[in-house]
Amino acid sequence: SGTRLGLYTARLSPHLCKMAVGKNKRMSKGKKGGKKKAQDVFLKKEWYDVKAPSMFSVKQVGKTLVTKTAGTKLSSDGLKGRIFEASLADLNADEDQAFRKMFLKCEDVQGKNVLTNWAGMDFTTDKLRSLVRKWFSLIETFVDVKTTDQYTLRVFCIGFTKRRMDQAKRTCYAQSGQIRQIRKKMNEVITREVSTCDLKENVLKFIPEVIGKEIEKVCAGIYPLQNVYIRKVKILKSPKFDVTKLMEVHGDYSGEEVGKKVERPAEEKTEEEA
Repeated sequence: SGTRLGLYTARLSPHLCKMAVGKNKRMSKGKKGGKKKAQDVFLKKEWYDVKAPSMFSVKQVGKTLVTKTAGTKLSSDGLKGRIFEASLADLNADEDQAFRKMFLKCEDVQGKNVLTNWAGMDFTTDKLRSLVRKWFSLIETFVDVKTTDQYTLRVFCIGFTKRRMDQAKRTCYAQSGQIRQIRKKMNEVITREVSTCDLKENVLKFIPEVIGKEIEKVCAGIYPLQNVYIRKVKILKSPKFDVTKLMEVHGDYSGEEVGKKVERPAEEKTEEEA
């Protein structure tokens, strides 16, 4: 009867009751605009050569990819500020230095060359893990130092106690007072060595571990140390960008051989035009 039908429709969802005939006209049709043709993303990209500063023996670090210039969006803007991570073994062609990672920051783009500057360094995890051992004290410290060319660096140092020549005891733990003294000496040596040089000279000091050897020598009277390294360096503040200073670090790339232009296959051309 009519009353039963009314009760039944009232129990239904309000959305079903409100649904009008002929509203969903698009249900039978496909998606709006049709399926877009898949385009190769790499057609809009171009390659640039990454150049390392002159403090490293290998100048060509590698290549990097960036979207081509389109309208007001320049490809060089997409590259500036980009940080590249490279192993020191590759930069100096020396396999013994593979445990150091160097960070290079893109400062400027000239032609197809990305000119980088040193932006910090770190240890590989496996090297750090291999140094930490039982029965020895681990001593760590960090200090913020300003270089002569107005870079503020945060330098992290790590060191371990060493067994004395005639020692019979199994462990080599330094007392907390000795650790405090060693930390103080570490900070003094780092501040003295870093604050008297510019960034380039400091990088050349970090690579052969000059500061680590100096710390070992100074702290020998407190407690003998081994495996003293500058394990990490961060740049906290850098001066205003100066092209002339960057060119001093890099030299001139204008005389370099540039590869000849390769003709693109016809099918790629048609895809790009489409």
